[in-house]
Amino acid sequence: MTKKQAGADRAKVGITLDDVIGAAFDVLAKSGLAKLSTRAIAGELGVSMNTVMWHIRTKDRLLDAMADAVLAGIDLEDLPEPWDDQVIELLERLRQAMLGHRDGASLVAGTFPMASGTITFTDRMVGALRQGCPTPRTAAWTAWNVFYFTLGLVQEEQAALIQDRDRLREFVDKDRYPGLAPALDDFMSVDFAARFRFGVEQIIRSAAIMAAPED
Repeated sequence: MTKKQAGADRAKVGITLDDVIGAAFDVLAKSGLAKLSTRAIAGELGVSMNTVMWHIRTKDRLLDAMADAVLAGIDLEDLPEPWDDQVIELLERLRQAMLGHRDGASLVAGTFPMASGTITFTDRMVGALRQGCPTPRTAAWTAWNVFYFTLGLVQEEQAALIQDRDRLREFVDKDRYPGLAPALDDFMSVDFAARFRFGVEQIIRSAAIMAAPED
């Protein structure tokens, strides 16, 4: 099908990019990120693959748009006043936004869309950090640190394979691994909410007193 025909198909169907993104989230919920494809999205919408491609151009562009939609859905109102509480609340809302979608953290990982949802959330995060960090660079680098900590922990939470933890328990012999074995239950803890809160507070408290190195 030519580009002209694809455009005609789109016009006939009357779908929009938002429709395609919505269908992509439906496919994600049903099948997971590994099976998110142009074909599956087209099937969800009942249109041709060319119609879907007319809107998204590339798979990477679709993933960027979906990731931005996740961040754009985060409520940025009614935040706490203290800068550190504000950062923690923003990250908790980010965590919940990713948990709200199957493979949500994996979807967001590796993307940084130049789009309003992502930039607006980042602006609010860096703005809060600049109130409490000793230098602008510290605020900027801390924003990356807390973002990737949150991202990684949510990826682990969404995977949460009990059998992997059982295998690790069988593998870690206390005589061979004397450092890890006594702490293994805490190391494998599935209390993700508590681990999240502790990790974020640990990073933020350090950022308030430890300036990033200057050139």
